[in-house]
Amino acid sequence: MKSKILHIASVGDVLIENSNRAKRLSISVKPFKGVRVAVPKRVSFYAAEKFVFEKIKWIRKHVENMRLFEETHNGMPDNGKVENTGAAKRKIKLRISRLAEKNGFDFNRITIRNQKSRWGSCSSKNNINLNIKLVKLPEELMDYVILHELVHTRIKNHSSDFWQELDKYVGNAKALAKQLKKYM
Repeated sequence: MKSKILHIASVGDVLIENSNRAKRLSISVKPFKGVRVAVPKRVSFYAAEKFVFEKIKWIRKHVENMRLFEETHNGMPDNGKVENTGAAKRKIKLRISRLAEKNGFDFNRITIRNQKSRWGSCSSKNNINLNIKLVKLPEELMDYVILHELVHTRIKNHSSDFWQELDKYVGNAKALAKQLKKYM
């Protein structure tokens, strides 16, 4: 069995699924996606269910916060799909061009695709990859992701120098990074 849905009256559906990447049992509660329990290979679904009930108070609290968030941020549909990909790509390309020009950044090539686990990346050759779902984010977060990758054209790591440089363009970069996690 790869996955299982556990229905809990006060929480709703909880997806319990095997994960090749998980090192330990973990619970995530994400808007428009719900509650997910990642189960490492060596852990049984029975142990995962037991873990869920041990953490039920924490889950209820976060599900309530998630529902409030979903009510106030209804811009991203349940499936998270971008309906007009051509328009979305044009919008992202225009935005990165404007931000790069305004702030003096140079990049080589831009690629936009539908990615599951990343908002963006920057290669050693300054090729920037961006997720098409950026168009679903609030503008401040879309700009944060783009500027994050543009700063990587100068600083190739996440050192304190990187975060200080990014702060010059977006303000409190770490707070925006935390806010962004609610969407992936």
